Amino acid sequence: MKNTIGKALSLGLGLAIAGKEQVEKTVEELVKKGEVTKGESKELIEHLLRKGEEMKGQMEAIAREKVSAVFTEKGIATVEDMKRLEERIEALERKNADN
Repeated sequence: MKNTIGKALSLGLGLAIAGKEQVEKTVEELVKKGEVTKGESKELIEHLLRKGEEMKGQMEAIAREKVSAVFTEKGIATVEDMKRLEERIEALERKNADN
């Protein structure tokens, strides 16, 4: 499952990089066609990239929620669960050492 999550995140990153190149290429085509001025193109590219980053953040949040739901459903411990257990064990060991 960890491998699948890693692949999904890598795919998302790859799409974000390809997205920037595609946005620049598309806006360049609009400039060539005269639909956007050269001055407007920079602002348009920045706007579209900003929107893309917002969407990427939303997609990552949704992915985290889904993964968390699967972990809960399958009874898989998270890193936070393990840390809490370690803290409890350490507290019990200290208490036991004092007795």
